[in-house]
Amino acid sequence: MPDPLHPGRPHARSLKAALAALATGAVLLAGACAPFVTEAPTPERVAEGAGSPGSPGAGQEPGAVASGTALAQLETLTVKGRAPKTGYDRDHFGPSWTDDVDVTYGHNGCDTRNDILRRDLVGIVLKPGTRDCVVAAGVLPDPYTGRAIRFLRGQRTSAAVQIDHVVSLSDAWQTGAQRWGAATRTAFAGDPLNLLAADGRSNAAKSDSDTATWLPPYKAFRCEYVARQVAVKARYGLWVKPAEKDAMARVLAGCPTQPAPTAADATRPTRTAARIDTQGIAAPTPSPTPRPALTTSRPAAGPPGRP
Repeated sequence: MPDPLHPGRPHARSLKAALAALATGAVLLAGACAPFVTEAPTPERVAEGAGSPGSPGAGQEPGAVASGTALAQLETLTVKGRAPKTGYDRDHFGPSWTDDVDVTYGHNGCDTRNDILRRDLVGIVLKPGTRDCVVAAGVLPDPYTGRAIRFLRGQRTSAAVQIDHVVSLSDAWQTGAQRWGAATRTAFAGDPLNLLAADGRSNAAKSDSDTATWLPPYKAFRCEYVARQVAVKARYGLWVKPAEKDAMARVLAGCPTQPAPTAADATRPTRTAARIDTQGIAAPTPSPTPRPALTTSRPAAGPPGRP
């Protein structure tokens, strides 16, 4: 309505109402043109998969690790620093290659070393009279070097093929085994999941190294080797050192679908070894076991002077 004091001007209250309406319209227009803004994701929201619009939800993140793989199993391991080696002694892990152990092949009447040789070698020749236990000769498809190695049992030749603890006893001692009882340490030392027949020189070069400081020279075996280390540590509750885990992750990143080994893998050669060509390489011929010399017994001589 017109202002009675100023004809031709709108009433003051009407002018205020008009200005308020214009301001409201401007706000609505600005809101329609402004970009959508979300709450900044907190660590908790990121963990729950609640990131910015369009980000993948839980279980759909880029590079997600598939269950049942060595990479997934690696993520279950505790990461801690190395414990002191103080007090370590091979004897803490029981008698070498004892058959008196509650793991696969245990109590079968044959020592663990020969159990692993029979599992991993091809073309084997068994020593007579040992109840099919002792391997006298064979050919190893060596996963550490990718070569076929002829094995002949003997004082000067047996060292060409050695049995390696995939996770060394010393490393186990420094990553949790100090807390175990004697039976568990003995089982660990004789568990075939943690044992591989391998080239003697490579085994000596490895010594008690972990993944961060040693890997098999044969690159085609590295994924399977690291996967087995992870499986052994997971099985026995051992932890990994930070540098060790980083090295494991780097290797497994190149084979993200590498399956985590299971108990069944303890009874068969590695998949890599099965692909190593051993055709045309015969096992050495063991020397025949010498027979004891025959002796003829004579009756004991009587005292002097008697017939």
